[in-house]
Amino acid sequence: MNTGNGDPKLAAEQRARVLIDRQLADAGWSVQDKKDLNLFANDGVACREAVMKTGHGRADYLLYVDKKVVGVIEAKPEGTTLSGVEWQSAMYANGLPADAQLRSITVDGRLPFVFEASGSETHFTNGYDPSPRARRIFNFPKPATLAKLVRDAEADPDTPTWRAKVRHLPTLDEAPLRPAQITAIKGIEQSLADQQFDRSLVQMATGAGKTFTAATTAYRLLRHGGFRRILFLVDRNNLAEQTIAEFQNYRTPGDGRRFTEIYNVDKLTSAGMLGSSDVVVSTIQRVHSVLRGNDVTEGDDPGLDDYVPDAPVTVSYSTDLPPEAFDLVIVDEAHRSIYGVWRGVLEYFDAHVIGLTATPGKQTFAFFRQNLVSEYTYPQSVADRVNVDFDLYRIRTEISDRGSTIDAGTIVPKIDRRTRKQRLEAIEEDLEYTERQLDRAVTAKSQIRLVLETFRDKLFTEIFPGRSTVPKTLIFAKDDAHAEEIVTTVREVFGKGNDFAAKITYAAKDPKGHLQAFRTSPTLRVAVTVDMIATGTDVKPLECVLFMRDVRSAQYFEQMKGRGARTIAPADFQSVTPDATAKTRFVIVDAVGVTEHEFVDPPLNRDKAVPLKKLLDKAANLTITEDETATLGSRLAKLELELTPEERTELDEVAGGSVRDIVRLLVDAVDPDTQAKAIEGATDPNQARRDLLERAVTPLASNPDLRTRILELRATHDRIVDEVSVDVLLDAHGVVDPNRAKSVVESWAEYLTEHRDEITAIQVITEAKVHRIAFADIQELADRISRPPHNWTPDIIWAAYEAVDIGKVKHSDRHTLTDLVSLLRYTVGLDNELVPYAAKVQERYAAWLAQQAQAGSDFSPLERWWLDRMVDVIASSAGITAEDLDRAPFTDRGGVDGALRDLGDRAGDLLDALNAELTA
Repeated sequence: MNTGNGDPKLAAEQRARVLIDRQLADAGWSVQDKKDLNLFANDGVACREAVMKTGHGRADYLLYVDKKVVGVIEAKPEGTTLSGVEWQSAMYANGLPADAQLRSITVDGRLPFVFEASGSETHFTNGYDPSPRARRIFNFPKPATLAKLVRDAEADPDTPTWRAKVRHLPTLDEAPLRPAQITAIKGIEQSLADQQFDRSLVQMATGAGKTFTAATTAYRLLRHGGFRRILFLVDRNNLAEQTIAEFQNYRTPGDGRRFTEIYNVDKLTSAGMLGSSDVVVSTIQRVHSVLRGNDVTEGDDPGLDDYVPDAPVTVSYSTDLPPEAFDLVIVDEAHRSIYGVWRGVLEYFDAHVIGLTATPGKQTFAFFRQNLVSEYTYPQSVADRVNVDFDLYRIRTEISDRGSTIDAGTIVPKIDRRTRKQRLEAIEEDLEYTERQLDRAVTAKSQIRLVLETFRDKLFTEIFPGRSTVPKTLIFAKDDAHAEEIVTTVREVFGKGNDFAAKITYAAKDPKGHLQAFRTSPTLRVAVTVDMIATGTDVKPLECVLFMRDVRSAQYFEQMKGRGARTIAPADFQSVTPDATAKTRFVIVDAVGVTEHEFVDPPLNRDKAVPLKKLLDKAANLTITEDETATLGSRLAKLELELTPEERTELDEVAGGSVRDIVRLLVDAVDPDTQAKAIEGATDPNQARRDLLERAVTPLASNPDLRTRILELRATHDRIVDEVSVDVLLDAHGVVDPNRAKSVVESWAEYLTEHRDEITAIQVITEAKVHRIAFADIQELADRISRPPHNWTPDIIWAAYEAVDIGKVKHSDRHTLTDLVSLLRYTVGLDNELVPYAAKVQERYAAWLAQQAQAGSDFSPLERWWLDRMVDVIASSAGITAEDLDRAPFTDRGGVDGALRDLGDRAGDLLDALNAELTA
């Protein structure tokens, strides 16, 4: 090999070529000189010093795949700026000699694959891409990779690569997606299509469905975008199984098949990827280990999965896992140092990188070149009922704040960290330790016990007042030994057995079994962990997160906080926490000052002492502050979680739109980014901020009925337990108090007048003067009067009239909602006596049957069975429809089909006649 004969530039070029030869050989190329060219030696041949057309000089390498020229390499000395020589390699690609032209693949007369390399840096331009542009790659692709690119281009010349295909993706099916997920997916796909960056960052609050978003993206890119294989990186190996399970449960648009029925999702092991793998799930540590050729199995390996290097890692080329192995890398809340010490692993792959995170830091933004394609904050997720808001509760002790001192000569237990064997030993000199050393170098049992006893004593009086069952609680400890001490003390403090509290760490026995029990068992109430449940692991019934370790990373704190944020269906929640109704919040109990760091954002519910009515009043007169606006948003979000679907629909109707949208306006108005945009360029930033708040509260300020209805529903769902006042018996008798009855009757009449314009049932009776009212309108009236301050039922109003209008009211032992129709008609003077609705219906039915008999229309016993039961429905529902015939008891005899069979063609006419005659 010519070393340059003393010429430094020539020597540098020769060194570069030695490195390039080695890189080509590593990737499976046969590197040959022109004079020894043998295209049968290998599927991929790199020919040195190929002669080009006159004026083009010599190409450093021509690349042959399957005996055809497909590309060219321009070699330069190390340190050369490769972007400055792209013109030269492009010229070579245009200047093939005649013999090479006969056996070449070209795009618009040029070779498709162009490389510039210096031995330490390689640039690659794929001519099949739209607007081909050089990009830096770790190593030359394998010959089979370039052959596949050629075949794909020949099969689909209009969109030959994924960079072309992503510009023509089908319309996104938005039905199963939340708005934030839709925004994220569209942002990712637009970023892929624009090709301005090779990285895209999605900020999405914990619990907002990042994995579902990723699965949807993966499906669309594999199915329609030309992507071959995707690497999905998780923070911990136990989360890989959770991720695979989510892919298994993902239903694809259209035919509804499971993702894994169409594509293979596998864990990465040292055995490499299955040839059929489409999505590979791994931790960054395992990918690095495989690249280094180390043994990696599917099982948990704390030594591997917890490993964080002291310095940025370096990687070498791996034949089993080449840089082109993946087209896409998705980083789902992966290791906190992934964009620092681990970034070499990410940059190894020639793939677009998508980051999914709840809390991107400066380093994360820098890695993704500030390309934030969508943003969805935690407060916004609370407004959308995706997550619940949180409250803070602080426990401070002297040792927690300041540490302590142990005098010399004191005999103390010392525990061997490795064996956990304990020995007693006198310390030789005073031992002064700080709060930072607590539970690392020193364990203060009194501090642990005092924190847990305080938690126990305040649990049902201040933290979760009125409750009696310990809420599902997750305690974060500093290490496994600390966790062991905490779980033992929890059992002692609460006087419970082993099944009440468990340690769930990698070192614990059967951590996965305990984790599942923590999710579903009513017995296991407290879990103590270090890192295993810190990120990504869902425990939806969790209501309390107790920090007994400090955290100095904003990203890590948000992930740990997020364990308590998940919403859960009331029935599922009550199955594990019987004395709860609905999960509307969770509580962070801080025993170490973790929430006092600047990076910890306050909850939305910032002023718990302000009543909801006062907040609404301040919104109405436009004097509400920023903190009060946030608090109002939190209160309304909490109320929305407690409402029944019917109540939520009712509230939306009064609002003239979605109340959830109103909550979102309030939350966005206090969002720092929204405020920054609002005051940008404003002459008076304070006024701009006030205007933003005013716009947010306008839907409430301009709608007094909505404010009233909110307070009514809040009172309906509030139940105050008075354990202080001692009651005194004043009276007890079985006679209805005439004065009380008169008050009810008068209040009822006033209510009808006051609410005539907003309650449909009252309008129908007072204005249309008819008897027939839709049952939904009757239900609305019943719901409204049942709320504070009246708390009326048909029974109460009926009994009041019995006491006041003696002789005009027919007694009934059992009232139904339809009796409200009779009450309405009697109160407004349409009827002279008050008769139960069902009795009136039966009376009219008897008269109608008599009329039918006089007209010569008799009914058989079978026909009477249908008619009698239709009348029963009318009596209880104020009418009947054909749809009612497909419900019990009619379904016992065939439903609508049975009615047509037994009543014949006149079934419809009979239905109409009964509605008209009995409800008129």
